[in-house]
Amino acid sequence: MQRRRKRSVILDRAVYIERLKEKLAELNQALAAAQNFIHNNNNNHDPLPMLRVEAEEGGFKIRVLSQKSCEGLLVFVLEAIQGLGLDLLQARVSCVHTFSLEALGAKKDNTEENGDMDAQLVEQAVSQAIQRWKKQLTN
Repeated sequence: MQRRRKRSVILDRAVYIERLKEKLAELNQALAAAQNFIHNNNNNHDPLPMLRVEAEEGGFKIRVLSQKSCEGLLVFVLEAIQGLGLDLLQARVSCVHTFSLEALGAKKDNTEENGDMDAQLVEQAVSQAIQRWKKQLTN
């Protein structure tokens, strides 16, 4: 009985560590993409934030990254997410020196499957929100 429990604990820890490794690899990819984006846009004085939307089981992962703090952008992005009828399940935001948002949103009405077309719709709505934010800065 004691051996089984120890084996179960060890197996649980191994699975947990594997998940952490996967998450770390995912974050490293996002960081590399952001650094590449910033490097490629160094000549552009005021680039738009980078946006990436991925369909995930039960929802969407939304990432918005910028080399600037982007004051007020969070409100526009959250309004777009709400306007699509998505529940915000989890979000990580930083907007001190740079802007970084990683959010997980799920449909309030789960009667439809989340597919690529839906991810494109989410990306389009958030992109339009970024454009509205940018436009209000120039006014």
